[in-house]
Amino acid sequence: MQPNKFSKLAQHSLTLVGQAVLIVIAVATIFAVFQEIEHVWQARTIAVGDLLMLFLYLEVMSMLNHYLGSGNLPVRYPLYIGIIALARFLVLDIAEIDAFKMFAISGSILLIAIAILIVRYGHVRFPYSEDN
Repeated sequence: MQPNKFSKLAQHSLTLVGQAVLIVIAVATIFAVFQEIEHVWQARTIAVGDLLMLFLYLEVMSMLNHYLGSGNLPVRYPLYIGIIALARFLVLDIAEIDAFKMFAISGSILLIAIAILIVRYGHVRFPYSEDN
């Protein structure tokens, strides 16, 4: 089926809206980085949670940069962000988390890490062709 003028216009419009949303996300992430740096500056101390939060922002910016540069997004980036977010939650709330929740969060991190290994294996073993 050949795309008509309306479908081409709709596709172009959605692409522009998607690019605009990505730029908004990038600006919001940069703003959040500056807020985190200001928080660290005012507290006069750097905690592990602050470092993990900055690393989380760095991963989001890296993901956006990769997507804007190549037009595709490897599934690994959101998985990395998920691991960092779970690790930050685990580190910050260690005092209030019971043993079952700690085990569940640690298991979730392990499952995401295994998923990353499976995805990486799939990309190496079954690479994409240039046609896709």
